[in-house]
Amino acid sequence: MSEFQKVLQESLIWIEGLAALISIIFYRNAKDGYWKYFSFYLILMFFCEVFGKWGGNIVEYDKPKFFNYFVIPVEFLFFYWLYAAKSLKRPKLFYILSVLYLLSFLPNAYFFEARKIIFSFNYTFGCLILMILVIMEYYRQVNSSDILHFNKSKMFYINIGVTLFYIGTMPFWTFFSLLNEYPDLFNMYFNYFLISGITMYLLFSISFIWGKQN
Repeated sequence: MSEFQKVLQESLIWIEGLAALISIIFYRNAKDGYWKYFSFYLILMFFCEVFGKWGGNIVEYDKPKFFNYFVIPVEFLFFYWLYAAKSLKRPKLFYILSVLYLLSFLPNAYFFEARKIIFSFNYTFGCLILMILVIMEYYRQVNSSDILHFNKSKMFYINIGVTLFYIGTMPFWTFFSLLNEYPDLFNMYFNYFLISGITMYLLFSISFIWGKQN
């Protein structure tokens, strides 16, 4: 890992912490609605990243399992809930997509290496589901009167952030093993992964500052 990538990686963790802190500061505006759970989510993700970074110095644990079986599923399931159940107001769609995503762990158990940093198949499938929801959300925003005041919409900032990070980095994790054989291409994608992660959490922060609380 280059020095530039190390700086980006450290910055990503603290930008996550900044997003969590801002969500706490603005929690009073969201505590009576479902947006309070977005604040809980950001706080949880920050502590997960901190534990993933330094937790091994305190307690011995299986880092790939921690991320593959807890952190990443929480990320996907939360966004499925936020998009399908809340923004699109289709709770049944949330349950259907969540079950489909959880079933994608079965092929990992039988056909893929369990020690991978990220389960490529599982992550790709989760991103594909999320991509469908992202497209549906863009369609909803474009066809809503709220498009006239898009800068006050929390989902506007969240949707851009999710697009840049989860959808934009899907090829990186899908072809992770293959990209390892091409260092220049791998580093280019890895740089994008880190930069888009930083951008996403900055947009999450902005959603609390500028976005309208529903």
